[in-house]
Amino acid sequence: MSEIKALINPVTPFQQNAPIIYCEETKKCGFVDPGGDLNLLLASAAKNDLIPEKIFLTHGHIDHAAGATELASTLNLKIIGPHIDDKFLLDELEAQGSMLGISAQNCSPDIWLDDGDTISVGNAELDVLLTPGHTPGHVIFFHKPSKLAIVGDVLFAGSVGRTDLPGGDYEQLIKSIKNKLWPLGEDIAFIPGHGPASNFQIERATNPFVSDSNL
Repeated sequence: MSEIKALINPVTPFQQNAPIIYCEETKKCGFVDPGGDLNLLLASAAKNDLIPEKIFLTHGHIDHAAGATELASTLNLKIIGPHIDDKFLLDELEAQGSMLGISAQNCSPDIWLDDGDTISVGNAELDVLLTPGHTPGHVIFFHKPSKLAIVGDVLFAGSVGRTDLPGGDYEQLIKSIKNKLWPLGEDIAFIPGHGPASNFQIERATNPFVSDSNL
């Protein structure tokens, strides 16, 4: 069973994690949430002798998706995800970028994802879980054999995703964490969209928003 490994690269002024996930057997990799600083991401992949295969999006916010179209064009890769409910965000990336002074291109994914789908990187398959709340069409990626989840802006070390942006819903977010993330197991490491990695056991014990004692 092929293991999945991840390189964590903070990009853009938002310091958004843009993980590069790769199959240890084949060295094929997927760029997750390439929000910008594409030269940094390409250099990281090259330094580790990785073979670019796909681009994955957890959701449609500009800090996660602004560079996806350019990267796809540069490397001739397909963009996969998120769920189609985030289309309204991906259609507005350029407009939002011009307001924020950030280079961004609108994004039209080649494949939309839904709950229960799978994605592949090299020989490894990851499960797709629909986790709305931060955005309506947010998805996460889970590789059971590696006990690793890529959770975008659903859950952070010591916090949860904000829900005050268009399409956000706090109750829905908490439900996504409780009903989709926690059942995956306690010994699951996760890479969030911002900040340090953590694991579900720590968050269930200490996270003030979603610890077992608070739910």
